[in-house]
Amino acid sequence: MSDETIDDLMDATYRALCKHGYADLTMQDIAAESDKSKGTLHYHFDGKADLLESFLAYLLDRFEERTESVPGETPADRLHALFDELLTPTDEEAAAEFRTAVLEIKAQSPYNEAYRERLQEFDRALHDRIADLVAAGIEAGQFRSSVDPDETAEFLVTVFHGGQTRAAAVDRPLDRTKASVHEYIDAVLRSDAAVGEGGDDGQRGADE
Repeated sequence: MSDETIDDLMDATYRALCKHGYADLTMQDIAAESDKSKGTLHYHFDGKADLLESFLAYLLDRFEERTESVPGETPADRLHALFDELLTPTDEEAAAEFRTAVLEIKAQSPYNEAYRERLQEFDRALHDRIADLVAAGIEAGQFRSSVDPDETAEFLVTVFHGGQTRAAAVDRPLDRTKASVHEYIDAVLRSDAAVGEGGDDGQRGADE
């Protein structure tokens, strides 16, 4: 399958999930969002579960591409930028629909090993990206030497997933989660020396 075909089918899967959610989604719904036939989908995938497993893997690849080089002159800047990227949807309505669909997929993961493995891969990738930035911030003297990169990453990954779940389940705005993360980075992680330098990351986060 060519890269162009993969991109087309994954984009169609995204649009169909936003429209129909996980439970009601069919292969025909996905085909209707694509220029490919339902028969083409069945040629490449055994069924909905197989296609969605590939979709989760595709999302992981896109996540790693998006976050590999987040902007910022310092590790602290890049950690702020990472959460700006993660928690700022470009299309709020579509993002809300997609969060709901992903929440439905997550609910299936205890019973679907393939889904669970893909979600675990995303979890590890996000953890490692955060831990690397925190470790770099400690080395640069921006974050406190007592901060544990792995424990911090575990906490922030949990905050991210919790924020996504609450946004889907109880309509809690992601901007509130994002502001809390920015405040945590500046109030808890930053070293006294870094705070004394007068950086404005914390104010930027609070203003959002």
